[in-house]
Amino acid sequence: MIHARLRQIVALASGALLAACLSFAAPASAATSTAAAPTVAAVTQSQTPLVVNARWGGHATYDRIVIDLQGYVPEVTVTPVPQLVYDGSGKPVPLAGKYFLEIRFNPAAAHDDAGQSVYHGPKLQKIYLSKLKGIALTGDYEGYVTFGAAFDTVPYYRAYALHSPERFVVDISHVTR
Repeated sequence: MIHARLRQIVALASGALLAACLSFAAPASAATSTAAAPTVAAVTQSQTPLVVNARWGGHATYDRIVIDLQGYVPEVTVTPVPQLVYDGSGKPVPLAGKYFLEIRFNPAAAHDDAGQSVYHGPKLQKIYLSKLKGIALTGDYEGYVTFGAAFDTVPYYRAYALHSPERFVVDISHVTR
């Protein structure tokens, strides 16, 4: 009787362990498709974030660029580039400056599913701050939204995301190195 009970416990434990291992081995798409109802966070993460505005400001020790988003902050790269060009066409962006940063969001869009623009910020703007001299929306193309920023001196910057509301920030130091 004790051996039969022990075999039953071992069989139940083995079955539970096997089920747990199989659930971890299942692909993520299979795991999420079995959920009864997706959470609000899951729905938000699955939709392409929308870039809705860009703004800037001058502060005592830095200039700031803020890019506002609806949804979540996707992967963002901030890269020094020798010149700014429009995505798709490759035409040069007419912003004066010697140094440039490209800020690229992916996946992202500045238009809705009907193709209507949801971006309400400047498309091309000359700026007269200590370091920041201009900003341009340079692309909303195939899942990428790209901005360019112009400077007269080498930009020393820090980039990071902020939440509630969702936005991406680039701070450009006034201190030269």
